[in-house]
Amino acid sequence: MGVISAANSGKPAMSSSAASTYVIVPPGIPALPVAGTDRLFPIHRIYCVGRNYAEHAIEMGHDPDKEPPFFFQKNPDNVIVDGTFPYPGHSNDVHYELEMLVAIGRGGVDIPVAEALGHVWGYGVGLDMTRRDLQGEAKKLGRPWEVGKAFEASAPCSPLVPAAEIGHPDTGKVWLTVNGELRQQGDLNQMIWKVPEMISYLSGLFTLQPGDLIMSGTPAGVGPVVRGDHLKGSVEGVGTLDVRVI
Repeated sequence: MGVISAANSGKPAMSSSAASTYVIVPPGIPALPVAGTDRLFPIHRIYCVGRNYAEHAIEMGHDPDKEPPFFFQKNPDNVIVDGTFPYPGHSNDVHYELEMLVAIGRGGVDIPVAEALGHVWGYGVGLDMTRRDLQGEAKKLGRPWEVGKAFEASAPCSPLVPAAEIGHPDTGKVWLTVNGELRQQGDLNQMIWKVPEMISYLSGLFTLQPGDLIMSGTPAGVGPVVRGDHLKGSVEGVGTLDVRVI
């Protein structure tokens, strides 16, 4: 199963009369399940924060103290929820990056830091899967990263949990194992840009909308996967994600 959407979740994307307005059948709405319910969180955009943990910035060859936050995007339909990650073509170096998801429930522009958490609907766990070789080539040529970051099925995600139930995690272990071996380990309190700060900064660049997701950055320890690998990761107090590379 790929991304849950209005089209394949048992809920119609739109009425037949509305659909007939379009020259092709419109795609369903990408969405994430809400843990413990049969409800869905519709995905509008996916913003990813780059190098938001100091040790990861260092392992990628950058100084974490010299730059403001920066963002790149994945596509909403890059999300998958069935516990598999199909190894993509045109790459021999695909990496995992475990991250906490931040789901926006109320949009805005130029959101003050002190008000930012009031715009969060909930949280989840996600993997920013990356074709590192293609990303590296794009960096060398000064080109965008989409070929390395925004390919099909590049965002395996867990169900979301409402902030109304768990609060707003700002500390807690973040870890990932590959075939039972610990590869990534960090803590939410190690993020260079905290959730309120990234929401505020991002809303100065874009109009945030309900349904936006923010992938909040990954700890150090990123590395390659091969077909057959079993990835298991968790954000303490938020959830766990199990993914098999196929």
